[in-house]
Amino acid sequence: MNKRIGFFMTLFLGTFLASTGSAQITDREKVPEKETWRLADLYPSTDDWKQAKEKLVEQMDEVSTFKGKLADSPQQLLACLQFSSDIYRDLNRLYSYAHMMSDQDTRNSVNMALEQEASQIYSNFGTKAAFIEPEIVAMDKATIDDFIAKEPGLEDYQFYLYDIMRKKEHLLSENEEKILAQAGRLASGPSSIYSVFTNAELPYPKLDLGEEEEVFLNQSGYARYRASKDRAVREKVFDAFFGKLYEFRRTLGAQLYANVQKEIFYSNSRGYESTLHRALDANNIPVEVYHKLVENVNKNLDTFHRYLSLKQRMLNLDTLKYSDLYAPVVEGVDLEFTIPQAEDMVMAAMTPLGKEYLSVLDVAFNERWIDYHPTIGKRSGAYSSGSAYDVHPYILMNFNAKYSDVSTLAHELGHSLHSYFSNKTQPFPKADYPIFVAEVASTLNEALLIDKQLNEINDDDIRLSLLMNYLDGIKGTVFRQTQFAEFELKIHETAQKDQPLTGDNLSEMYGDILKRYYGHEKGICHIDDLFAIEWAYIPHFYYNFYVYQYATSFTASTALSEKILAGDKGIVDKYLTFISSGGSDYPIELLKKAGADLTTDDPFNKTMQAMNRTMDEIEKILDAKGI
Repeated sequence: MNKRIGFFMTLFLGTFLASTGSAQITDREKVPEKETWRLADLYPSTDDWKQAKEKLVEQMDEVSTFKGKLADSPQQLLACLQFSSDIYRDLNRLYSYAHMMSDQDTRNSVNMALEQEASQIYSNFGTKAAFIEPEIVAMDKATIDDFIAKEPGLEDYQFYLYDIMRKKEHLLSENEEKILAQAGRLASGPSSIYSVFTNAELPYPKLDLGEEEEVFLNQSGYARYRASKDRAVREKVFDAFFGKLYEFRRTLGAQLYANVQKEIFYSNSRGYESTLHRALDANNIPVEVYHKLVENVNKNLDTFHRYLSLKQRMLNLDTLKYSDLYAPVVEGVDLEFTIPQAEDMVMAAMTPLGKEYLSVLDVAFNERWIDYHPTIGKRSGAYSSGSAYDVHPYILMNFNAKYSDVSTLAHELGHSLHSYFSNKTQPFPKADYPIFVAEVASTLNEALLIDKQLNEINDDDIRLSLLMNYLDGIKGTVFRQTQFAEFELKIHETAQKDQPLTGDNLSEMYGDILKRYYGHEKGICHIDDLFAIEWAYIPHFYYNFYVYQYATSFTASTALSEKILAGDKGIVDKYLTFISSGGSDYPIELLKKAGADLTTDDPFNKTMQAMNRTMDEIEKILDAKGI
């Protein structure tokens, strides 16, 4: 789906992979209404949605009346930008409703069709409005400055206009922009094929686990059974799941290669030095930030290996294997929480952020922003959507009563309140925050939650479970995502040198990086050669240099949460300003103002300090328990 810079559709932020828990799926009709989201806040009914859609489609052609006139006067430029902005705002609302209706029951083809309709309208309007940016590019900055000075209404679009001028050399003529807009319908092919193949048609294995009935190892089954307490079961699961992916490595390799070639096409078409430069230039991120992250993680692999050695110690294993990494490390800790308890825990943990933040949480809990329960046909995972500027954010969850679900609730509420405060504070053209900062608010909430729990819990086993949960988060968000980022950069660089990418050499590249990160040659964690096919399991490689932002956001949120919990003067006000800033500035600058400078090593270093401090406490408890 095309998204024009300056007129944004907030992404549905969260985790789209299946939950690792054994969710209790029920009929939607049996779920208490207060624990479902109220989509009627968007449109009272699907008929109302259709009427709004028809009205919007009728209006869209009016954009052509502005063609060739943007440089005539500041009033003419403002009128065009306001018209386009209004269209995109209404499109966001349309798409939000259709997308969430589809997600609450993926079996419903009617709702799926609504989502496809909304997506097509986006594409159609992008084509109709393709003249806007080329006409702005044809103007010089002095003219833009003069227009803004003469027309106060253009202040809402100042950042957008200056950002276009910044990227002027990469913007094309109107006809060329139309071609690229139309090519967008083809560009989604590799990722769409990958999604359909891996979710619906890949013949995942069935596995006999002995006393249990035969289990189906699709992505959800793999995520569940890889966490078995039984090591033999874990090994069977890994061998069977990755063995099946290996059988289709040629097809999966061709899909990923096609996606990389798509990115090279767009990068070359716009005259960028590389696909990395194009991806990061969207939000004016220096490529050095990407390279610095990979460099810092590689410098700190000893810290990661310390974590792996702790996991080996707690599992009481002679050799740690890759198939052991998701095993529970603390016996007898299986806490469960009700939804009201989870809400109370989140409210208590967010107290440091102040009364206004808590009051919005209360509204979210009581005015049905959240769809909690796993129901038949409902999309797996969790996300937050803040796309409907004039309404409020929504959260989809599959709550299964575990601590991880409480943490997920805190995480998604971080996204939602980021969207809420940005939408409340900023005009629509500046409300949507860039993906680079999107995971800061969510992971900061997780940090506040676990700190609150650790301050209240004295039981050693529960503390160990929570502390390892925190370390697992760093492992998954900083080290694993950076490992993915290093692999993604490697395959793009390989393709840009006109070298081949096949299933086999993708596995070779991935396996080399995987073994280095996990200390295979040092005897830290044994990696079977088969597991190098894991790249085929990761959908994020189709998202174009997306994954590194999980790691950078996590280090930024760690730096900020450490200051908040330490009571640093003014830090809460700075943080609330940050989540109210939307896309009013470039993400690096937004974070600098909040107190996290990602052009330096400080946020990363603070994350490593927090990780080592956590491991010190775990070792102290283990020593006292004689483990």
